[in-house]
Amino acid sequence: MTPTAFMQTSVTLALIMVGLAIFIGFIRLARGPSLADRVVALDMMTTAVIVVCGLYAVRTEAEAFLDIAVALALVSFLSVVALARYAERLGRRNDRDD
Repeated sequence: MTPTAFMQTSVTLALIMVGLAIFIGFIRLARGPSLADRVVALDMMTTAVIVVCGLYAVRTEAEAFLDIAVALALVSFLSVVALARYAERLGRRNDRDD
């Protein structure tokens, strides 16, 4: 097996495994049961999509997908921080009501 064929095979297998991880994350996102489970599942899925962008950039040798991955990572970070703040405020409100 040539190094190029080995690399293409490795990237293909990695894309399949990451796709499986996204599917499993989607199941956890849908089933929950808590808000924290859903936030972690969403963060994991976003990280997996960033990995897909990186793998696709390696496969096609297109550097533009790396820029997309960086932008998605920044947006993902901000969304997780916002969801964490929302969950914290929701928890405080529930503690006050008890």
